[in-house]
Amino acid sequence: MKRIQHFILVKSVGLYVNILSFVRPEKAKKLAYQLFSQPRKGRIDSTKLPKTLVNTEKETFSFQNETFQTYMWRGNEEIILLIHGWESNSSRWKKLLPYLLPLGKTIIAIDAPAHGLSSGKEFSAPKYAEYINVVTQKYQPKLLIGHSIGGGAIACYLNKYNDLSVQKVILLGSPSDFKLLNNNYVALLSLNAKVKILLEKYIQEKFNIHLDDFKGHLFAENFSQKALIAHDIDDKVVLVEEGKKYASTWKNATYIETKGLGHSLHGKDLYKTITDFIKL
Repeated sequence: MKRIQHFILVKSVGLYVNILSFVRPEKAKKLAYQLFSQPRKGRIDSTKLPKTLVNTEKETFSFQNETFQTYMWRGNEEIILLIHGWESNSSRWKKLLPYLLPLGKTIIAIDAPAHGLSSGKEFSAPKYAEYINVVTQKYQPKLLIGHSIGGGAIACYLNKYNDLSVQKVILLGSPSDFKLLNNNYVALLSLNAKVKILLEKYIQEKFNIHLDDFKGHLFAENFSQKALIAHDIDDKVVLVEEGKKYASTWKNATYIETKGLGHSLHGKDLYKTITDFIKL
């Protein structure tokens, strides 16, 4: 019953945006983008932090008119930066942390825009990349680990800032083709061709890049960092072809496929592979 209700709600919203596009196209495109960029979950209550984040050093950064949160597990001078995905927060790393902490490195996790304890209502990979830049300017991490769209944000960051202090990157179930994400959203809401065009133009204006060029694997052609790219063949959220795209262009990358881990990619064997890669 809940699935049926959700389906009806989603299609009703799409119908409203479609109708709006004929009478108030400017409002329609902004509403379509708002629905696309605003997460429905992933926030956490500062008074009820997940156990994973309780015993950490917390730091709040400012970017433009918003703030974002980081959490630190202090170790030696080498730093690993963890970058979570859509509708999540820094507590998503709780299963990986027991494998990372024994390495003795300092680990920092960041809450994405409009997620966790970070402020704002709008999420985008380019905006997330700016958050990453603020943290890297202060701490110079040598390794970035991103899950899902967090990996896409890493690609945006490296493409814009060419940070050579980053030596290694790990992408876990990360999308490459942002136009594909947009098309999936359009299909989900059954948006008409007019809204689709309006939305694509709005994204191009907002981020100064055409969706046809907004592809992580195209950015990766110029990356020099060593990379470990992992994707599950049963991933229904981000299809395995996206991981293969990164692997096809990232010159210094190792690509592995898992089975049965889905989009979350929680697995002991994978975590051991990750720690072995970090130790190299």
